Amino acid sequence: MLIRPNEITAKTISCAIEVHRSLGPGLLESAYEACLFREFVLRGMSVERQVPIPVLYKDKAVDCAYRADFIVEHVLLVEIKSVAAIDHVHESQVLTYMKLLNLNEALLMNFNRTTLKDGIRRFLR
Repeated sequence: MLIRPNEITAKTISCAIEVHRSLGPGLLESAYEACLFREFVLRGMSVERQVPIPVLYKDKAVDCAYRADFIVEHVLLVEIKSVAAIDHVHESQVLTYMKLLNLNEALLMNFNRTTLKDGIRRFLR
């Protein structure tokens, strides 16, 4: 079944909202990551977790151990946080990951918000 990009984004946000409704704010990022992965699987979505991000420097791969939290349906980068506030460094991280992974869309989600929709940022390039 082919899912269009906006549908992937909407379905991903729906999964995250379900996790947030169940758990609430205030837990560690790892708890949200594990539960969000489970929600993706329950909904039959194609998802990769903790995806290595290649860093090339002057045509040579450099092992830097960067990892993307999720890549959903091979097209959407999802980075999750559980922090007091999203900082510019988090946004820069997402933009750089998108570039390195050659992806055109990403979601940055901060689960440490009373209402998750207030903690979601969408990035397009």
